Amino acid sequence: MSSADPVLERFAAGRSFVAAPVPRVVFGPGAVDQLPAEVGRLGWSRVLVLSTPGQRRLGERVAGLLGDRAAGVHAGAVQHVPVGSIAAAVAALRGADACLAVGGGSTIGLAKAVARDAGVPYLAVPTTYSGSEMTPVWGVTSDGVKTTGRSDAVRASTVVYDPQLTTGLPVATSVTSGLNAVAHAAEALYAPDATPLTDAMAASATEAMLAALPRLVEDPADAAARGAALTAAWLCGCCLAATTMALHHKLCHTLGGAFGLPHAETHAALFPYSLAFNLPAAPFAHRTLAAALSSDAPATALWQLARRLGAPTALAALGLSAADVPEIVATVLGSPYANPRPLTGDRLTALLEAAVAGVDPAALAAG
Repeated sequence: MSSADPVLERFAAGRSFVAAPVPRVVFGPGAVDQLPAEVGRLGWSRVLVLSTPGQRRLGERVAGLLGDRAAGVHAGAVQHVPVGSIAAAVAALRGADACLAVGGGSTIGLAKAVARDAGVPYLAVPTTYSGSEMTPVWGVTSDGVKTTGRSDAVRASTVVYDPQLTTGLPVATSVTSGLNAVAHAAEALYAPDATPLTDAMAASATEAMLAALPRLVEDPADAAARGAALTAAWLCGCCLAATTMALHHKLCHTLGGAFGLPHAETHAALFPYSLAFNLPAAPFAHRTLAAALSSDAPATALWQLARRLGAPTALAALGLSAADVPEIVATVLGSPYANPRPLTGDRLTALLEAAVAGVDPAALAAG
């Protein structure tokens, strides 16, 4: 192998890194039944259960498991964590000394905001593949602007993963949530603060998720595929927690906060275009994703896979138009951040116009 081999470069003797800690994890079929013991281990006396309105019944089931330790169910979580939802959740605490978030990224995002603003810890029970539960990243939307940050104060005390809770997840949500998770892993592969551990987690998680999703489309009750997808989501979340995300995540936050686009669907539709743009400047990521997708053109292969699985592949289908592109370009270029390939207004405009139209992303590699 030549000295320029991307694998050897990733393990070069001069490489420096800092590895981030992660929360305690309890994983397995039926793990939700361990919640009372886990809350007892943490020493919490009154726990407010958080959910979305649509998952209130699951929240009530969890509250029932906690018995006298449950301080009630607050089913007020919504996408992108608007500031009003945070105030309502903090008011609902009424003396509770902890929260328990059961659901996807919206509910876990609300628990993080409550932890940040009210200083109470939380336990997460994810039912989607968003990966947010593993990260110290928070996001809050106010007046159409989504602000994000990192703080150890918003880390979960424990994450309980129960694949059985995901068997009822709709196929469409499973697919978009899973592709969202893969986006975390892919951006970790070219992050400036990647480590050998994040490299290994990203590679194995991507392979597992991309193998699981077609099986879930064929049979949503496939227990092995559900378990593999949730394991992959955990590892993708670890990657998100430990590294700095780049262009793709910056764009998704902008589209969600300013235009109200749905989170997982936006990730799924935009991801092949972000990838096509960045992979020419990220040889290790290209090699890793090419292996996972069995294709020398991983961005196009991912776009084709998303189409086969029924995921949205055009931002226009989510409500964005070409007329919105200049505003997005100005917002993104106004906040510099790490990215493997330099951004210009023309390049970013081409990326977004292709993503709005849903065309093959291959042309972006040379743009």
